[in-house]
Amino acid sequence: MSDSDDDMPLAQRTHKPAAEGSDDEDDRPLAHRQFTHKPSANGNTAAAAPIGTTTSTAVSVSRPATADATDLNGWDSSSSDDIPLAQRKKALVAQKSQATQPKGQKAKPVAKDIANREGKRKRQDEAPKGRQAPSKKTKALDDAPPRKKRVANPASQGAKEEDKEIKWEKLRHAGVLFPPEYVRLPSNVKMLYDGQPVDLTEEQEEVAQMFAIMKETDYMRKQLFLDNFWNDFKKVLGKDHVIKGLKKCDFTPMYDHAMAEREKKKALSKEEKLAIKQKKEADEAKFKYAQVDGRTEQVGNFRVEPPGLFRGRGEHPRMGKVKSRIYPRDITINIGMEEPIPEHPYPGQQWKEVRHDKTVTWLAFWKEPIVRRTSSMCGWLPNSTFKSDSGLGQNHVDDIRKMYEKDWDSKDTQRQQMGCALYFIDQLALRAGHEKDEDEADTVGCCTLKVENVECMPGDHIKFDFLGKDSIRYENEVVVHPKVYALIKKFCQHSANNKPKKPEDQLFETMDATDLNKTLKDLMDGLSVKVFRTYNASITLDRLLWEPSDSEVIDAKKADYDRANKEVAILCNHQRAVPKGHAGQMEKLSERMHKLNEELLELQHELKASEKGKAYGDKKRRDPERVHAAIDAKKAVIAKAEINARVKDDLKTVALGTSKINYLDPRITVAWCKRNEVPMEKIFNKTLVTKFFWAMDVDPDFKF
Repeated sequence: MSDSDDDMPLAQRTHKPAAEGSDDEDDRPLAHRQFTHKPSANGNTAAAAPIGTTTSTAVSVSRPATADATDLNGWDSSSSDDIPLAQRKKALVAQKSQATQPKGQKAKPVAKDIANREGKRKRQDEAPKGRQAPSKKTKALDDAPPRKKRVANPASQGAKEEDKEIKWEKLRHAGVLFPPEYVRLPSNVKMLYDGQPVDLTEEQEEVAQMFAIMKETDYMRKQLFLDNFWNDFKKVLGKDHVIKGLKKCDFTPMYDHAMAEREKKKALSKEEKLAIKQKKEADEAKFKYAQVDGRTEQVGNFRVEPPGLFRGRGEHPRMGKVKSRIYPRDITINIGMEEPIPEHPYPGQQWKEVRHDKTVTWLAFWKEPIVRRTSSMCGWLPNSTFKSDSGLGQNHVDDIRKMYEKDWDSKDTQRQQMGCALYFIDQLALRAGHEKDEDEADTVGCCTLKVENVECMPGDHIKFDFLGKDSIRYENEVVVHPKVYALIKKFCQHSANNKPKKPEDQLFETMDATDLNKTLKDLMDGLSVKVFRTYNASITLDRLLWEPSDSEVIDAKKADYDRANKEVAILCNHQRAVPKGHAGQMEKLSERMHKLNEELLELQHELKASEKGKAYGDKKRRDPERVHAAIDAKKAVIAKAEINARVKDDLKTVALGTSKINYLDPRITVAWCKRNEVPMEKIFNKTLVTKFFWAMDVDPDFKF
């Protein structure tokens, strides 16, 4: 899209789809998801797209949506868990039933599923003493053993064939793009040990340089990061090396050289920067597209990540470990049987494996060198163009809320705990919370809350305090339903077998996120815990954006949107630390505001002089109308600067991007832009415009 389109109202714009997606795949966005498209009664197509993050970096290609619902870059169809409630059609609900029912028989509605389930529950609750049918987890609670650790899912490693449906007949691609090899430092740049320069081999120097460039980061103050680095660095150094510890090491010469090189790049002329950019694009060109059954498809994540120091999310126990270089021998390629095998820049090496698996859509995968249970995948990007009945979500939510409210009155502890967990997830948008391996950060979600994470306060108040995803602290005090309050108080005191609990014991010891997701899937195809977060995020944004506003200028309208986005980010606990440069940026904005106000005052003095027919100072006399126009323009600049400064300070601890990309239905934003005549580029950057192009046709009056 051209720059000239940036200020054109969305309602007057025709869409020009772009080809290139974002490099950042940490949180897999809506537009990278592919699900079944089914025509609705009015002729529109409906598809569902998951929202949220995954443990792998996956990629694919923009194309007409023709793949089956099980096709998500080679992942199992259960990945439809992440589809928001508001983005499901009745066809999706009926799909599972129709597969097993005689032709012509109607599928059972969700409400009826819940009713049948309630009947079954009632029979269980009313079973005579000694014949009660407790859940399998409740039966095993005599000694309250710790939950078993989860087993790594082969599907998440790109190794599982999720089904045998043929996804393609012909597949051709160029493989993956490897990072450049390490370039040694000049001979006069060496690290110091105990004040003396040290000669290092190329491998040792590369690892030392990884550490050196992080000299001014917060990681240098994290002992775990330092310990993990040293444990790996000393292995590279070898047993008899002169370097015996990290404390006497001085990486300053290496850091200074890196910063000097960075400044040289910044100082390049426009022509030199353009030449570098063009070379980079030329090197990447052949990797960006694949040929799938004669179609040209865009490829995502074709780059192999360069070696470096592992950081992870939050307080990850493996932060600081050395991520080794990935070679062809580590990578499995998937390509058509008759097509040439992709080349690579390492003579003498072969790909780990070459497959011709037509049942998956990934092009290559490899294990991550640090967290070995996950994989990076290279595939083509499916085109996510879901358009569904947004009213469907609210209907399902109402039914499910009635269900979990009935669970509070159950005699079965597991049902009571599931009811309370779903209530928290629904009302507070908490993450589900899955069991953690020892090599993962010890973060908490709803299903892994411990007794010490909740505190029952007077007046049906419950206080939450725990480390959530990315080790972001969640601290909140809320008023809950009296029945929930009574149950949580009980769960804090005693387990299901009436044994007293300790602060470190699980609050919901009879169930976990897997149990909860299984229960939800029994109610509605594709329903999961994550759906409540996505649903609540979108419904909250939609409600806030429909509230009346007096804002007239575009910047003021954008500030309104950012405030609504902030509420969603707070709801989802998308927080961040105050950026390092925030104080300095605010100081510069304050100085600019002061200068602008001085300029306005000068103009006002000039206007008075002009109205008296005099010149002001050493300036030539201007017509009063011209001075009036200059004053109005200056006031507009000041107003814009004030808005920007206020918004910047207001959002300093909130990360808006995560919810915008992964949790919010983009049609809500597009409709708001059309209603308010705000250029979409004010809200979505060019990458997101490309990802969400399918939402451009939404009506301005669209309601989620």
